[in-house]
Amino acid sequence: MSVLRVLITQEPDATDLPLPSYQTDGSAGVDLYAAVREPVTLQPGERALIPTGIRIALPPGYEAQVRPRSGLAARHGIGMVNAPGTIDSDYRGEVQVILVNLGQEPFTIRRGERIAQMVVAPVVRVEWERVDELPPTSRGDGGFGHTGR
Repeated sequence: MSVLRVLITQEPDATDLPLPSYQTDGSAGVDLYAAVREPVTLQPGERALIPTGIRIALPPGYEAQVRPRSGLAARHGIGMVNAPGTIDSDYRGEVQVILVNLGQEPFTIRRGERIAQMVVAPVVRVEWERVDELPPTSRGDGGFGHTGR
């Protein structure tokens, strides 16, 4: 497994929080922590922009994908409106997470709680080549559900 060096800073009011961290040796993503000053309660159907207190400088050719935590989704119905959220290599603002409560009960986010995970991945740039026709495949233009249940 390769290691990528990524520069990170914490907001002045978030230095008491841990840096993003892997929970196991096999984890693909690091956990992001809520840098809220006061608890934030999401009512069912409500969404909120939750700060993480970090800024990162990804090298060119990489992105970070912010994804929901499966435990929060399964136990409480907490997801992300824009999953996965993309952090581009030239973005230098604070990483924030748009959480949504898809559950049936209010859910409170407290400072330091793990709210999302972030996976850093290489990016391939596309150069489009316009053609009159695409090469055929066995699937063709079969769309959603074309293979049945």
